[in-house]
Amino acid sequence: MSIDRRDFMKISAFSALALSFNQQRELPQSITQLKTMTDKAKPITREEYLQRQEKARLYMRETGIDAVFLTGGSSLYYFTQTNWGISERLFGMVFPSKGEPAYVTPAFEKGRALEQIKYGKDVRTWEEDESPYALVASILKDQGIASGTLGIEETVDFRFANGVAKAAPALKLVSADPVIARCRRLKSAREIELMRLANQLTLKAYEAALATLREGMTHVELGANISAAHQKLGSSGGALVLFGEWSASPHGTVVPQKLREGDIVLIDGGCSVEGYKSDITRTTVFGKPSERQLKLWDIEHRAQKAALKAARPGATCEDVDAAARKVIVDAGFGPDYKYFTHRVGHGIGLDGHEWTYLVRGNKTKLEPGMTFSNEPGIYIPGEFGVRLEDIMAITENGAELFTGQAASLTQPCVSV
Repeated sequence: MSIDRRDFMKISAFSALALSFNQQRELPQSITQLKTMTDKAKPITREEYLQRQEKARLYMRETGIDAVFLTGGSSLYYFTQTNWGISERLFGMVFPSKGEPAYVTPAFEKGRALEQIKYGKDVRTWEEDESPYALVASILKDQGIASGTLGIEETVDFRFANGVAKAAPALKLVSADPVIARCRRLKSAREIELMRLANQLTLKAYEAALATLREGMTHVELGANISAAHQKLGSSGGALVLFGEWSASPHGTVVPQKLREGDIVLIDGGCSVEGYKSDITRTTVFGKPSERQLKLWDIEHRAQKAALKAARPGATCEDVDAAARKVIVDAGFGPDYKYFTHRVGHGIGLDGHEWTYLVRGNKTKLEPGMTFSNEPGIYIPGEFGVRLEDIMAITENGAELFTGQAASLTQPCVSV
């Protein structure tokens, strides 16, 4: 499950910068009066983790995969609650279609590993001068699949997969997407509730931060206020901030920005609640909006609504993108990708961006439990851009926006 675009890692880095900035100043009242919202979060239960593992075993058997191999990252966490980063030292898990998970860890990290491992008791260690790949091969041999089919989770580094392939040359290595992506793309009721809370929290943070807009404010200051608001609400979060003509650059700019009367203000970011991500974009204006700003915002609003209407079980991913794109092109902002320069949405869950994507050519059919961003955009270089983004869940009868559509250009955090 890959994270791209502005990346939540970038937001995390900005949040750290914002925290330092906020420690040196007095926060505005609209932020200091906020109360935590994360005390409402209900974590994923052990029973649900076990259900995920059993579903993965079923998919392995259906696809002829004998085991999957995972290293640190969100997929490892999804199945086992093990929260481990990636370095040059291999920490990995072999997850067989029959039996319990087994782990390989650096010997000096064994204590930390045992603190986190909650599923499976086979933990094998390697010293600095030993090969971790030989241990992976030994696990597979002991499980009777030394010459079987091993699915590789998509974020596993090539160096690790290649090391396993060399240590167990009789193995057939394949993509684990038919197992892992298939599990992760359908969210449970508990996952959806956590995502709903995360998105509601972010919208509340935006509301508090946008109340601090003032002439001459820098984009860094507004970003710091957004991060501070998230922190007061109980989560680490932040946002990309763009003013005026720079709002026409969907993923931002390194150019310093100061707010002026009449500027478009675009903020795009999110937070994490129990690991589950939010992702919201709001576009507003500082001062009185122009007719052109109002016109483009209205077109954008209708495009987002069209995507929401098209998102229902049985429809394809590309149908949703086409519905939004048609509104924008029919309004004169075409052809094709000229002003609406990106796909309409991405999957979201434990990662800010994950399978599958609402984009032309993706004929994957929507199913209840899938979650996506719904974020058409119109970007006029040298002038301004407008993007509205909310997260939606596919339901039995259509789709639900967790935070509702923005009411207007001047009331971006009020939902309709």
